[in-house]
Amino acid sequence: MKYFIGVDVGTNSVRAALVSDIGNIEQTAVEEIKIWNSPAKEIYEQSSDNIWQACCSCIKEVTKSVDVSDVKGLGFDATCSLVVLDRDGKPLAINHDGENERNVIMWMDHRAWEEAEVINRTRHDVLKYVGGKISLEMEIPKILWIKQNLPETWQNVGHFFDLPDFLTWKATGSLSRSVCSLACKFCFQANDQERTWNDDFLCKVGLVELTQYNHQNIGNVVLNPGEPCGQGLTHESAADLDLNPGTAVGTSVVDAYAGCLGTLGCSTGISSIDGGSSPPNLDKDKCVHGIETRLAMICGTSTCHMALSKEPLFCNGIWGPYYSTMIAGYWNNEAGQSVAGKLRLN
Repeated sequence: MKYFIGVDVGTNSVRAALVSDIGNIEQTAVEEIKIWNSPAKEIYEQSSDNIWQACCSCIKEVTKSVDVSDVKGLGFDATCSLVVLDRDGKPLAINHDGENERNVIMWMDHRAWEEAEVINRTRHDVLKYVGGKISLEMEIPKILWIKQNLPETWQNVGHFFDLPDFLTWKATGSLSRSVCSLACKFCFQANDQERTWNDDFLCKVGLVELTQYNHQNIGNVVLNPGEPCGQGLTHESAADLDLNPGTAVGTSVVDAYAGCLGTLGCSTGISSIDGGSSPPNLDKDKCVHGIETRLAMICGTSTCHMALSKEPLFCNGIWGPYYSTMIAGYWNNEAGQSVAGKLRLN
């Protein structure tokens, strides 16, 4: 039996699942992660070290009863939180306290509202891909906040990662990024003709530094979700995870996009040939057929409504269209209600 591992990093916890090559979920594990917050200031921070340690714990838990040589690959999805590292790949403070452990500005952190307004006042053409107005929950306003408020951090920054890309870097050592994270959260430009950073946009919003050295701080190797990342697990990460070096790692996706991929890909016409003991009879064309007529509603800490199309669709107030961020060759649009899932706690 061959196995694959899926890791989902949500707002409050890490979840891992061990899945067989016929699609059965064999084991699951969950571990909570830390949040430092100041609700009055709408500041929410996490630690990339703490998140990675939780990933290690969950992966080791779900694989403890199998031969690790039978584990053939793993993939990560995560929230669109901003991870900041120095030039040596060490955590770098994103707070006035200078606490390097707290190096993740969470997706739900709203400290960058003024920076978002500055960006929106440019009325740059890039903004049409985010519904005409950038959200303060995206990464560019947060990076601008760091530049304007934390000069020491700004001077020592080596890498800005969306959290899903941080996890593949931590696992493989590869600085590649997922087009899902970059297009959806960094205003990276992707279509059927090219993939590129819009330097005019970055300069006009006050982030010319991000254009330097071939955009090395924000990524210059961009892959589709699921493409092989680096050379698989490094010796160091394999030791952390109790897996074999070289185990394949897929390019990541934002958490809601992972949920949407599974939801939109469902088909009642797909089944195992013998009722469950062999791989499903998957027909790619059948999986994709009619996918443009489906709407996925992904419910977590937030609620996301997501849909795919073959042609780009622009609508004020609706994020996207984003190209190949979920399925190669398809455009994606996203709407919903931020933090709607938290309402049940109040």
